Amino acid sequence: MWDAFTRKLKLITEDETLRTRILFVLAALVVFRLLAAIPVPGINAGQLEAFLNNNQFLGLLNVFSGGGFSNLSIVMLGVGPYITASIVMQLMTILIPKLKEIYQEEGDAGRMRFMQYSRYLTVPLALIQAFGFLLLLRQNGILPTLDLMSMFTSVMVVAAGSMLLMWIGELITEFGVGNGVSLLIFAGIVSRIPQDIGQFIFSFDTAQLPAYLAFAAAAVVIMAGVVFITEAERPIPVTYARRVRGMKVLGGISTYLPLRVNQAGVMPIIFALSILLFPQMVATFLSKSAIAIVATLAQAVVTALGNQWVYGILYFVLVFLFTYFYTAITFEPHQVAKNLQKNGAFIPGVRPGPTTADYLGNIITRITLVGALFLGLLAILPLVLQGLTGITAISIGGTALLIVVSVVLDVVKKIDAQTSIREY
Repeated sequence: MWDAFTRKLKLITEDETLRTRILFVLAALVVFRLLAAIPVPGINAGQLEAFLNNNQFLGLLNVFSGGGFSNLSIVMLGVGPYITASIVMQLMTILIPKLKEIYQEEGDAGRMRFMQYSRYLTVPLALIQAFGFLLLLRQNGILPTLDLMSMFTSVMVVAAGSMLLMWIGELITEFGVGNGVSLLIFAGIVSRIPQDIGQFIFSFDTAQLPAYLAFAAAAVVIMAGVVFITEAERPIPVTYARRVRGMKVLGGISTYLPLRVNQAGVMPIIFALSILLFPQMVATFLSKSAIAIVATLAQAVVTALGNQWVYGILYFVLVFLFTYFYTAITFEPHQVAKNLQKNGAFIPGVRPGPTTADYLGNIITRITLVGALFLGLLAILPLVLQGLTGITAISIGGTALLIVVSVVLDVVKKIDAQTSIREY
């Protein structure tokens, strides 16, 4: 195992193309961290810190923006608008068959068109979210009262910062290694590690040592579980029919089609958090409304979402549903069955065509149930620990751990695939 690792590491350092891709990713992440350090002027830092500490949802947004929200940087929205646009576009594939046809049946060209539509939708969403957050922060005394031109400028700067991050993420995907948006979220999370370690050392209490050890053990178990579920797959045997062309005999070989237990990866958690964040932001803003009934209803929504039971149930249900939804978007049994039939392949004991599609659909439904339950339980486990211990930082730390482990696994697999290609 060590020999294989050193061989791949040597190949990475010696191969110019792969080395350039990795260095490009690192350079892009450095640019992201520099942007996250450029603040919007006129901030009340003390008021902002108190506001974030009392709002779990905005605390999560701060984590995903790499701390950009804690100092109101020009990239305070992170990649949130782009993720929201992607969710809306994928939901629209259910309502508009033409979009589904573009995404699933037109190949790479169709996916590029679909991504272009998502970029177009990101622009108005970024403007709306920037305006909403700035108004919310002004209501809470974090930003001073801005005149029309200052507000317009601030909204344009914050929205442009989000669009810039979207562009950087797509550059990472195209010219780097791994998914660019996931890597930006990953960078935002790990950027807090030095600060968290410093706070932990400063507030270390020997009386809490058993609790610290218990949390460390839970983190190891969670990481092992994420690795196991992410790597778990159900192999479907596939046989290629033997064909004779001239003097050559083609086919006749047996292989397998790997169906992953968790086809959706970490995207259901990111989607669920994005959906939960939006109503909280709107309700918090409307709770300051001058209209009494609107303020009362908005405050009721804020109180309900602040309840750990309500939040936990909604979080679990959304993660569960998005796991099935994202799996249905990324894995189409009818398309897979069609491709197998075109290539003269079949599953032993199963008729080609619609019967194969039904067979694959039944299998993916059953194994996705395991992945969806696992992701949902892992998502609410930190909330359970928070309820038992009263430590509010656990809810953020647990979600961040899930995302970090999944992104690292994805990047390692992408690098491993690149090195394997070059070895052959």
